[in-house]
Amino acid sequence: QVQVLESGGGLVQPGESLRLSCTASGSLFSSYAMGWFRQAPQKERVGIACTTQSGGRTWYEDSVQGRFTQFRDNGLNTLALQMNSLKPDDTAMYYCAPCVVIPGGSIRAVSSFNSWGQGTQVTVSS
Repeated sequence: QVQVLESGGGLVQPGESLRLSCTASGSLFSSYAMGWFRQAPQKERVGIACTTQSGGRTWYEDSVQGRFTQFRDNGLNTLALQMNSLKPDDTAMYYCAPCVVIPGGSIRAVSSFNSWGQGTQVTVSS
């Protein structure tokens, strides 16, 4: 199974940018669609982006569409999330994981995945 390590979070002001990185171990990285999830305090974890195995298509959750861009590099087993025009509502712990897109467009983690990383904290505040 894929194991992941997230990095790149921090404290930024509204309107600023951050780039998150996820490094995955294991030879199966390219076998999975991969995505980013976030969990704000007192809220459930939600999927915000999911890219196909080849990297040819990415789905985004409505609240980040047009502001966030996800990249994957199967040669380096990495997944990146470029976050622009950050808002206070983007404040959350961010995680990467294998993902699926269900009918209707919601992004979910692969049900068999249980190796969540520690995540990386993003705080957007003035």
